Amino acid sequence: MAAMENPGHFCSDLPPALPDEVMQTLLAGGAFRLERIVSHGQHSPAGFWYDQDEHEWVLLLQGAATLRFEEGDRLLRMAPGMHVTIPAHCRHRVEWTTPDADSVWLALFYRAA
Repeated sequence: MAAMENPGHFCSDLPPALPDEVMQTLLAGGAFRLERIVSHGQHSPAGFWYDQDEHEWVLLLQGAATLRFEEGDRLLRMAPGMHVTIPAHCRHRVEWTTPDADSVWLALFYRAA
């Protein structure tokens, strides 16, 4: 087996603060996609809801964030190390992310078998 090439640290080499979240696909296959998402104060626009065809498992590695779920108008405040599974078509939005630091997410999007 060949040695790994270009090892790195997940929370280093982050993009500079930008007007939009930065989503980087790290690995993809037929039924899944793994992304690194970097937020710096970004949140979903007013009235916008994610309504995805895929399930999403998301882990917050750095920073802080609040997710809002349409059903029951529930808020989930997230701190580093917290993760949540969001079923397909569960309408949700990013309500808030840390405005003065990076929030770094690992997100796995997948389709049920």
